[in-house]
Amino acid sequence: MVLVDSCVWIEAAKLKGDLLVKVALRSLLDENQAAFCGPVKLEILGALRPESRPKWLKSLSTVPYLPMKDQQWDQAVRLSWSLRSKGVTAPWNDVLISSIALKQECRVYSIDSAFQSISRVSGLPLYQPGNSGTYNPA
Repeated sequence: MVLVDSCVWIEAAKLKGDLLVKVALRSLLDENQAAFCGPVKLEILGALRPESRPKWLKSLSTVPYLPMKDQQWDQAVRLSWSLRSKGVTAPWNDVLISSIALKQECRVYSIDSAFQSISRVSGLPLYQPGNSGTYNPA
């Protein structure tokens, strides 16, 4: 399973978005490997215009949702402390997404460089698409 960050969903939805990102997301969806979580849901749906909401709600309804249990907030706090002790500051939502992915033992697909920094400190596995955006099971 691959937890897909909001920046990937948003880039893929753009008319002139990055083709590699579009293909990579489509490949994850086709392989039933894409997932999302609460912080991603808020980042995507919270910014939508009213006319776009029904389409996005329908699209996300078929994608697995990874919930965050209360104890994961403590894990996210510890991850944030660990990052800061190594001189890494990351947005709170990226720390939450990372905590969920670590708990669920899945990779994160993001085009946001903050996840590379989080990965270096925490060992968070990141998803790299295969050739031409194909699904990469490794």
